[in-house]
Amino acid sequence: MLVIGLVVGAFSIPSIMGSLSDGRVPRAAAIAVMVAGGLIVLAIRDNPGGYALEDIPDVFVSVIGRYVN
Repeated sequence: MLVIGLVVGAFSIPSIMGSLSDGRVPRAAAIAVMVAGGLIVLAIRDNPGGYALEDIPDVFVSVIGRYVN
C-alpha cells in the first residue's frame, strides 16, 4: 500500500501542475492525492513500527523484487 500510495502521489504532481497552468481546477489530481494519502496512512497504520525515510527504498525494492522473481 505504501508503494502504490507513493507512486500515485508522484504521478499526481504533473497532473496538478498541468491543471493549474491551463487554468483548470485540478479535480482528478485532488482525488489522486487523497487516494495516495489514504493508502500511505493505511500502510503506516498496518506497520506497528511505522516507516522511517531510510526504509522507503528498501520497501520499494522488496515489493518490486517480490513481483519480478
